[in-house]
Amino acid sequence: MAKEKDYFRTFCKVSKAFGTTLSSEKLLDLIVQSAIDTMDAKAACLFMAEAEADVFVPVAQKGLSDNYLHQKPLKARRLVKAIIKAGHLHFRDATSDPRLEHHDAKKAEGIASILSVPVMVRDQTKGILSLYTAETRDFSKDEIDFLSALAEQGGIAIEHARLLDRIQKNATLFLDLASNINSSLDIKKILHNLTVDISQALGMKGAAIRLLDKDSGDLKLVASYGLSDEFLNKGPVSATQSAAQALKGETLVIKDATTDKRIQYKKEMKKEGIVSMIVTPIKSRDEIIGVLRLYAGVEREFPPDVVTMVQALAHQGALAIQNASMYLSLQKAKEDLEEDIWSHRSWF
Repeated sequence: MAKEKDYFRTFCKVSKAFGTTLSSEKLLDLIVQSAIDTMDAKAACLFMAEAEADVFVPVAQKGLSDNYLHQKPLKARRLVKAIIKAGHLHFRDATSDPRLEHHDAKKAEGIASILSVPVMVRDQTKGILSLYTAETRDFSKDEIDFLSALAEQGGIAIEHARLLDRIQKNATLFLDLASNINSSLDIKKILHNLTVDISQALGMKGAAIRLLDKDSGDLKLVASYGLSDEFLNKGPVSATQSAAQALKGETLVIKDATTDKRIQYKKEMKKEGIVSMIVTPIKSRDEIIGVLRLYAGVEREFPPDVVTMVQALAHQGALAIQNASMYLSLQKAKEDLEEDIWSHRSWF
């Protein structure tokens, strides 16, 4: 009964911390320390996923030395899959369990048993919370459930912090990119800036812009970044489903371009190392003038705010193209007028 009260007090303490001005780092430290104190453990470590690198990295830990060796990324990914499937993993003897690495390091660290549970946020695995004990130990269902619930609290704290950070970064990023896009009246430079800047800013593998040729109805490549010539020349894209939907004003988020039915060139995507995509129309006023495609080299989730920002940047690009076109038209009209006036200089 005393242990149940400890669980309750722990959740009260963690829940109250969410309503304070504590930084995300301190919140995570609190969660990790709470796991140790409540479950009488030696140490705990919270690992979170880094999508771009496809690995889980420690973001908060207590009770482990600085030189302690965690699992290598490749083996860690296999363990993560096993944890997700089973709901948790228990390593009763961490110094000899064949599923684990660095047995000597664990023995030197004084680790006997390890309990690992997934960090779930909106039914997605965002990380792993591992508990380390100094003595060989089994865990009851209540203990496993408690650690799982605490891990979920950690996931919520991290997602909340990441959301606020992403909103702030997106606002700054949009301002910087929009300013750069509109810093020139050279259409080629505008298109180049749009592909390069947005790819680098969002950590994408590459980008391509195709503008609509009204006479032929084809989407012609006008700018690209990070993509091979072989991939760019793979074939016509005007007839693809993703292009057709974009030309109707829709934005598509493709999670896996190598299997998605809407993608025509699946083999070429796989060869190029492309996994996820965003395809959005470039719209000037009420007219769609082209398509912007962003390519990721790993499977990625694109939150609604990121998709909205991509759409807004494509719109900014269209406005910049429109402004540059108007400038060129005015320049041409001015030149024609000057030539006409000069040819009739006898009038003056």
